[in-house]
Amino acid sequence: MELGNFTFSMIKPTAFHNKHAGEIITMIYEQGFHIIAMKMTRLSYKEAQLFYKVHADRPFYTDLCKFMSSGPIIALILTKSNAVEDYRKLIGSTDPSLAEDGTIRNVFGLNIQQNAVHGSDSDENALREAQFFFSELEIYKNA
Repeated sequence: MELGNFTFSMIKPTAFHNKHAGEIITMIYEQGFHIIAMKMTRLSYKEAQLFYKVHADRPFYTDLCKFMSSGPIIALILTKSNAVEDYRKLIGSTDPSLAEDGTIRNVFGLNIQQNAVHGSDSDENALREAQFFFSELEIYKNA
């Protein structure tokens, strides 16, 4: 995967539970992204701790790990030119009440923690996060 042309996303437990996964995936496709890897899974608490270890010193870390291990998630690798930046625009602000109208978090997010989706914030994190969930065999290379 070439940095800059892919990003990682995760549909969070509440959005999955509220049956918004299909609508979120449709919004992703409508913005010109291609899905080259996708899986539904459930993080254990320890896996959530590993994934979010960058936030380990933050006061919300424990609650975030509990939430992210509370139900199924859908992990995705998306491709498009300028993928990280374009996806950050599509998902909107971390706080759904501050997200622009029509963004994924504005439409489906409930609060800062239950904001429907995770999206990588840099090319380097996109690579790290994608490798956390997917092996090379699970990534479609001809998209």
